[in-house]
Amino acid sequence: MAERPTTNWRGDVAQEAAGLAAGTLRPDCAYMVDLFPDELLSATDAVLDAFEAELPALAEEDDEHVFAVVQRVVLALNAVHESHGQCAFETDEREQLCAYIDEALTEQGIDVAALTARRGLGRHELTDQWRDW
Repeated sequence: MAERPTTNWRGDVAQEAAGLAAGTLRPDCAYMVDLFPDELLSATDAVLDAFEAELPALAEEDDEHVFAVVQRVVLALNAVHESHGQCAFETDEREQLCAYIDEALTEQGIDVAALTARRGLGRHELTDQWRDW
């Protein structure tokens, strides 16, 4: 399964905490806990849990169904972003989430490039029409 961005973000938080505990990182240089509070990580994981639950059936579905699943995950991530003051997902996080959605679909046998092309979109425009983050 595609690696969730939240796994990386949790790792960054843990690495920073270890640096603080070991004294190799000054407190004024620590920012990961502020960027990725547990509430944000948990809410994002809940959205990704729901998305992943829908994935196994997608290889058998038509484009409309696949796009509906993408729309649901993007709108749910919009809600997480909004509930965190519109600053939950910045450029790096946004790119990681989009790459994760693409990779997760690809692992289920969805040809994302062909899927988006049939709608006149580029591969990297898969989430654009719904994404606020």
